[in-house]
Amino acid sequence: MNVDDFPVDANALCDICHVFGERGWCRATSGNFSIRVDKSHCIITQSGCDKSRLASDQLMICDLDGRAIHPDQRPSAETPLHTCLYRLDNSIGSVLHTHSVSSTLLSMHSGPQLTINGFEMQKALAGITSHERSAVVPVFDNNQDMRALAEEVTAAWKDGDISVPGFLIAGHGLYAWGKNSTEALRHTEGFEFLFECLWQQTLAKLS
Repeated sequence: MNVDDFPVDANALCDICHVFGERGWCRATSGNFSIRVDKSHCIITQSGCDKSRLASDQLMICDLDGRAIHPDQRPSAETPLHTCLYRLDNSIGSVLHTHSVSSTLLSMHSGPQLTINGFEMQKALAGITSHERSAVVPVFDNNQDMRALAEEVTAAWKDGDISVPGFLIAGHGLYAWGKNSTEALRHTEGFEFLFECLWQQTLAKLS
């Protein structure tokens, strides 16, 4: 099994990385992005890649335990967060992780959750049909032990504490997902727009 076996998915992931790189959402080598290719495998960005210039040979395939199909390739250190989401919900087809300035700063000042309401863009998120319905985004403390962090996400998911297709990691950024890469892209763009609005509001209050 090789990335070349899934050219449509590989190209879609590269295109997303290029767009996010141009927007400054994954500067340096930050961020990681994946697409599920079958019940037990996903394509994911390799560690240490500049996403704004990502090529398909910088992608790799791993199983849902985070093990590389080809041992000479090294997946992102945050692969356990991607694979835990795929295991939690078979309908998730893509997971996207960005490091925008607004999401990083908001996640440091919002406490255990960030409540968003009153914005029309909330309807970009699956399950939200009105600006009058709040979108509650969980915020997890940062942890360099990604497997431990994945266990926290799993516990929150099973407790019903994740009601929107995304969460924040404090001082780190956004994880968003969808049934396919198109929906995951829409969710990420929706979240990032909302985070930018909230951060601008925060700055206005401080001025």
